[in-house]
Amino acid sequence: MSSRRDVYTYDVLAWALYKNHRYADATAIAVVMLLASFLIILAVTDVCYFFKDLGHAHHLVFFYLLPTAFVAMLYGSVLSMIFAIDATLVAGLFLYNPTFSSYLFYPRQAGELFLFALTALIGAKCSAELAVQPEKHF
Repeated sequence: MSSRRDVYTYDVLAWALYKNHRYADATAIAVVMLLASFLIILAVTDVCYFFKDLGHAHHLVFFYLLPTAFVAMLYGSVLSMIFAIDATLVAGLFLYNPTFSSYLFYPRQAGELFLFALTALIGAKCSAELAVQPEKHF
């Protein structure tokens, strides 16, 4: 008796289309996934930058964790890991002083970014695994 595995995430769907030689469909899905995740990063960065300027808030990088989990559940773990790495780089550029520079003035900021990246990568993998429905064995 063979078991059927359903497609739950878009990255698996894109890979299945690619394997079946439907390259245009697979490329379109991949581009939509990347574009959607970059737009989410842009929106979260805009909100965090607003709060940084408004109230001089600190540790705003951790607001990227919830969208990372959302991308992991929607698109799979690979894209969410790319999202986490991009969010780390964007946070280093826009949320830490000096702004618009990759230089981090305090070592605590570098440690905070490292801990964020580590937490986001682990959370991305866990969220993607929790989003996949387990196969039912009878």
